[in-house]
Amino acid sequence: MNSPGGANDLDLRPDGTGCLLKVKVTPRGSADTVLGIAEGALRIRLTAPPLEGAANAAARAFLSDLLGVPKRAVELARGQSARAKTFRIDGLAPDTVRARLSKILTP
Repeated sequence: MNSPGGANDLDLRPDGTGCLLKVKVTPRGSADTVLGIAEGALRIRLTAPPLEGAANAAARAFLSDLLGVPKRAVELARGQSARAKTFRIDGLAPDTVRARLSKILTP
């Protein structure tokens, strides 16, 4: 995977009992995958189309699996119809999210 930076380049913000994670979603890909990090956001490609919330639901499920948290812990906070989204990850501090993502990101 080509990544311009590692997990330390993510723009993660504490939020209540969790954190906010910026995500840039590219829908209609050939596979669900992490593309890397750009401009502080985690870049992901999903097979789901950007119709009727399918890509949002797929992103939520993908992030849940990626971070090892239940789907209910991942909530779309901003960007309902945009490619640039912000997800609230409940129960994980920014450092924990960074640590979990650093295992799959290659700087």
